[in-house]
Amino acid sequence: MSRNWISFPLREGECSRQAHCDFPEGTYEREMGREGFFGPTAHLHHKHPPTGWIDWQGPLRPHAFNFNDIFSERDCPLAAPLTLHNSDVKLRVWKTHGAMRHLVRNADGDDLLFIHEGAGHFYCDFGHLTYRDGDYLLIPRGTAWRIEADEPTFMLLIESTDGAYQLPDKGLVGPQAIFDPAVLDHPRIDEAFKAQQDENTWQIRIKRRGHISTVTYPYNPLDVVGWHGDNTVVRLNWRD
Repeated sequence: MSRNWISFPLREGECSRQAHCDFPEGTYEREMGREGFFGPTAHLHHKHPPTGWIDWQGPLRPHAFNFNDIFSERDCPLAAPLTLHNSDVKLRVWKTHGAMRHLVRNADGDDLLFIHEGAGHFYCDFGHLTYRDGDYLLIPRGTAWRIEADEPTFMLLIESTDGAYQLPDKGLVGPQAIFDPAVLDHPRIDEAFKAQQDENTWQIRIKRRGHISTVTYPYNPLDVVGWHGDNTVVRLNWRD
């Protein structure tokens, strides 16, 4: 059910005319929202950092997570340790180097890969993309993919469980707000993609409801010659 929030933006005291910009000198902004980045929000300007506490007890106490001890390299990103999760999102961290010798497919939801370090090649049903640090790779549910790392690669894998990544309605600010869709790149059926096709035995490891099944082919199933539609992998780099 959609909500029709009562909206009457007000101003009181010293405040910026535009959220996140031109704060009153010496102040710290805090955003208080009803539904995260959606729904009514207020932006409050404090004389002291809202995070300037000296002690915090109880279940809401902030936590710092040290993932250094779970960075054992694994050949399969689906087997990377689950670090944080709720009913909507699962977060994994994965380190790899060299080339994956199998494909993976997530049947539980979309995957968003954030490349924290490294560079290499990404192959999927739709074709070939290069990747580098700072890239976001959005992979629709059901896409088969693998990575060939030119440099040791460290990434976050963020699964939208049984859901899909979407953009909010940007309203009057226009479709180019935050980023212009024209900067999104998609896989290409280029010479690198054609060169990786072979008649060797390949496996796809498929995750569904937390369990992994393995399907074996007597050829590389990344063998499309063309495709059309608007459901594909896209790449966005934060530098864009």
